[in-house]
Amino acid sequence: MIIPSLLDTDLYKFTMMQVVQHRFAEAQVEYRFKCRNPVVDLSPYVAEIEDEIRGLCGLRFKQDELDYLRRWRFFKSDFVDLLGLFRLDQRFIKVSRIEDSPGEIDITIKGPWLHTILFEVPVLAIVSEVYYRNKGQAPDFDEGRRRLAAKIAQANTIESTDFRIADYGTRRRFSREWQGEVLQSLKRDMARHFVGTSNVRFAMEQGVTPLGTMAHEYLQACQAVGPRLRDSQSFGFNMWAREYRGDLGIALSDVVGFDAFLRDFDLFFCKLFDGVRHDSGDPFGWGDKLIEHYQRMRIDPRSKILVFSDSLTVPLAMRLYEYFKGRVQTSFGIGTNLTNDLGYEPLQIVIKMTRCNGQPVAKISDEPSKTMDYDPSYVKYLREVFQVGN
Repeated sequence: MIIPSLLDTDLYKFTMMQVVQHRFAEAQVEYRFKCRNPVVDLSPYVAEIEDEIRGLCGLRFKQDELDYLRRWRFFKSDFVDLLGLFRLDQRFIKVSRIEDSPGEIDITIKGPWLHTILFEVPVLAIVSEVYYRNKGQAPDFDEGRRRLAAKIAQANTIESTDFRIADYGTRRRFSREWQGEVLQSLKRDMARHFVGTSNVRFAMEQGVTPLGTMAHEYLQACQAVGPRLRDSQSFGFNMWAREYRGDLGIALSDVVGFDAFLRDFDLFFCKLFDGVRHDSGDPFGWGDKLIEHYQRMRIDPRSKILVFSDSLTVPLAMRLYEYFKGRVQTSFGIGTNLTNDLGYEPLQIVIKMTRCNGQPVAKISDEPSKTMDYDPSYVKYLREVFQVGN
């Protein structure tokens, strides 16, 4: 099986799932899959993907995995108890070919948010690994190791331990085996800078820190479960703070555009959250604007952390570190460029929430290429409500 454990996913799926259990247990959602690569034929692999999902739905959390989760103070006992009973249900996911779009496939996940939230990351990892193992070419692991060694050597030219890199590469990895080898190399050869991984199972196996807080789906769902659309971001941040009481304090900034985020990220949230994560748009301009925002709030930006996670490479992370050094703390989550850089073009695949409680939800990205087939009339309305230009 490609996915051997339900813990083989990103930490923020569990942190969001706990909020769903305690705050939004009755929410119903829908997710849709999209491959952003222009010429990729996934249709021959539908049956194989379905077989892997069937195996995924047969998994249960093992006792040592539950014990591991209980070690982290932000997970509550009743949540881990729920995971002890949990399994993914194949009734809630459908994989099919799109008849009028040759080569394209549709993956739809629909059901209770609490019971579907854990599908996204392992299903994307399944699609990626099935695709690459069927390409008919032997993977060039020697080339991958050479590239990885070059990145590590480049990162190690920075002496300060303030330059922090984490692995965020589960969903688009070449394979689980390769991600494990990458993490071992980072831990062994880049110990001064390597701070952890988003993958909880690998964090457990390799004794590194699991990292992550919230993803776009959480704030998107708040567009439907909150009291008023205009207040959905503030509502989401408030619910998060009530759940975690100071833990997991990194806010996500690009669900309805950065300017709209800054309008909502007032003095209360600036003080409450430890920092902000960047995931679309120009990272240099984004960081400058956020520093200026903190300064307007009379908060020392050097007490806050900016987490960069948008299509990062080691050279870009190094440039960002040097640019912001001394002005603010930084950390870098590198995904595909670490776990799928063996000479092939990586798949640009996503699964995004499109509906919650029967109504459309959407993300308005600061990066035009990160488009999704959201309801266009709803996106137009969302832009009007949050005063976001086209």
